[in-house]
Amino acid sequence: MVIGATGQIGRLAVSALARDDWEVTAVSRGGGRDEDWPEEVRVARADRADDTALAAVIGDGCDVLVDMVAYGTEHARQLTSLAGRVGSAVVISSLSVYEDDKGRNFDTQDEPDGFPEYPVPITEEQRTIRPGDTSYSTRKAALEHDLLAAGDRLPTTLLRAGAIHGPHCRTPRELYFVKRNLDGRTRRILAFGGESRFHPASVHNIAELIRLAAARPGSRVLNAVDPQAPTVAEIAGAIDAVMGVETESVLVDGGPPAPTVGDTPWTVPVPVICSMSAAERELGYRPVVRYAETLPDTVAWIERQLAGRDWREAYPRMFQTYGDLFDYAAEDAWLEA
Repeated sequence: MVIGATGQIGRLAVSALARDDWEVTAVSRGGGRDEDWPEEVRVARADRADDTALAAVIGDGCDVLVDMVAYGTEHARQLTSLAGRVGSAVVISSLSVYEDDKGRNFDTQDEPDGFPEYPVPITEEQRTIRPGDTSYSTRKAALEHDLLAAGDRLPTTLLRAGAIHGPHCRTPRELYFVKRNLDGRTRRILAFGGESRFHPASVHNIAELIRLAAARPGSRVLNAVDPQAPTVAEIAGAIDAVMGVETESVLVDGGPPAPTVGDTPWTVPVPVICSMSAAERELGYRPVVRYAETLPDTVAWIERQLAGRDWREAYPRMFQTYGDLFDYAAEDAWLEA
């Protein structure tokens, strides 16, 4: 049973599980079907916020419940209430639950000296933020805490995903460079010398981790990222290559020189890089794709979404999260100065 089956990860997870000979029911609010799913995949309509509807879809039970859209104690309670009917679970979490040894995390990053300095690479033993209900990160931490505490009743693999990328993403970081290229921008400004590294996570690799975890139930947390963490300059160059353009990178030492200049969705002052050793050891995991290999599909999807639309209409959550990513007037003024 896959909850959130028509989201960016769910679509591929359903396909991966079906190929592994699972009998899959794809659950979503709209009850839709992806064109790439095998015919034998069943679909069901349910809003996961509705306990009764979700319980009805689970029915007499399932061997594995895969949840793409779980947040906080309320969803942990919902899942553990089904423990008698569910054999095990695989649940998507986030690397934003990590904090550094000084208590800094993604919730403190906008404070003076608030950006976390994690070890390189981050392992699953790294300390995590205090569970709560005040932010995305604290809710994910609460979800993890409660599900791990119930591991004897519902063995759950929690996958701490990095910067997720691929088609169907509602907040694609690649938009930052794709739109600039479509708009004919010949120069881009990159803070921190273009060396920022924020570990990406392909939907293909996450789906592979889900497939493996479904067959190996356990109570555990595992990082879920790509085999490499390219720099932001390398990402920009790879997108240029896919789009067949040449763009000059103007590299800036230190942070963004102005509020809307040189600050990409990957821009961080210190690297955020995770280890995949635990997944390799516990699940026999091997990555199925590398970042650049998936870019053609990602770029094509973004281009289709932007066609004839304002980017804020096409990607309202990007605007809500990052603000004005395309303040060309401010960029040109800084470059001229």
